[in-house]
Amino acid sequence: MPKVVTDVTCPFCGTLCDDLEITVSDDNKKILSVKNACAIGAEKFNHTKEPGRVTHPRMRQPDGTFKEISYDEAIDFTARMLVKSRKTLMYGWASTSCQAMSIGHEIAEKVGGIVDNCATVCHGSSLIAIQDVGIPSCTLGEIKNRADRVIFWGCNPAHAHPRHMSRYSIFPRGFFTVKGHKGRKIYCVDCRHTDTARVADTFIQVQQGYDYELLNAFRTAARGGPLPDEIGGVPKEKVYEVVEELKTGRFGVIFFGMGLTHTLGRNHNIDIAISFTRDMNEFTKFNIIAMRGHWNVTGSGQVLSWQYGFPYAVDLSRLDKARYQTGETTSVDLLTRNEVEACFYIATDPGAHFPIAAMISSSKKPTVTIDPHINCTTEISDVHIPVAMVGVETGGCAYRMDNVPIETRKVVDPPEGLLTDEEVLTRILNRVNQLMEEA
Repeated sequence: MPKVVTDVTCPFCGTLCDDLEITVSDDNKKILSVKNACAIGAEKFNHTKEPGRVTHPRMRQPDGTFKEISYDEAIDFTARMLVKSRKTLMYGWASTSCQAMSIGHEIAEKVGGIVDNCATVCHGSSLIAIQDVGIPSCTLGEIKNRADRVIFWGCNPAHAHPRHMSRYSIFPRGFFTVKGHKGRKIYCVDCRHTDTARVADTFIQVQQGYDYELLNAFRTAARGGPLPDEIGGVPKEKVYEVVEELKTGRFGVIFFGMGLTHTLGRNHNIDIAISFTRDMNEFTKFNIIAMRGHWNVTGSGQVLSWQYGFPYAVDLSRLDKARYQTGETTSVDLLTRNEVEACFYIATDPGAHFPIAAMISSSKKPTVTIDPHINCTTEISDVHIPVAMVGVETGGCAYRMDNVPIETRKVVDPPEGLLTDEEVLTRILNRVNQLMEEA
């Protein structure tokens, strides 16, 4: 008889929805149906049925084709590459467990690697801003139960975090927000009209690249100061109106995305957004939360911060201490300057997201990728090591976008013989130790 696994956490986006119900076959090998997930989250679970899924490590041959090899051969190749390289880029981590990250960091300490995660190309500027000015924040549960003023700035959760609005920010009835959407005022600030803007009560279309100026105007309006007639295409009357509405709220929050982190101003946009949030706390309760993308990119920043004091781009190549400097120890900069000797990618696909110059540089170096599926990066790697899908075929800890740790669950068994990230990284660490003792 099929069985239903309840309270499953979805390993897709930073919302980490933990109310999924998965029906699996009686032999625990197949997922039959997925309930409560968004379309993208459901596909993440259904992807386990992908025909032709790779279940053995593969090594690139001189003619460009791949040949199946054993896990022992793949692990030995990886360990020798890491020991030989004087500076290895170890990038990714956003789609694996915190336990696996910890083991990977131990490897980096041994071989003098540079550990970087996906924040380097998305919310790294947010982390820089938080280091500069701090952050008044809260949990998504508090938003659900208390928030009556919600701003989406430079983000589009309708596409990127499909259940965010229904679970936490707009529609749910909370302890103090019993009317749901009717009891909240929703604002969307963006340079284009998005699907999120369609459900907002007020849409503010800001001219691209003028977010900093508009946020500065919001700060000025909050203090009752004078404004020019127009700020980034937004009339001053609209700014005054919105700020006064925010002041009358009981609990407000700003959710911001890459529309702020990747536009002109970058970390300074986040600086001033946080400063505006702090200003608003003189009138009402106000918070700000980054809309993190990959389901455990927040966890990577947490684990790195516990261990080294820095959330990403941690350079351990000097062995005696950790260094961190954006623009110097960040992945794209290292690759484009051709400063690393080998690349080790874990639970990520930079080949689909990095600039072409960076990936051309990566393709000329010894490269190993650990990922459950074939992707753009595995196809330019020397060795591809497939593993079980974390959050589907094995469990592990992850951090939600609001920095709340949540345990993911194993739902089905992985294909026979497939190892987990933790198992592969542990075996690589053991082999690295053996090679270093022999040297």
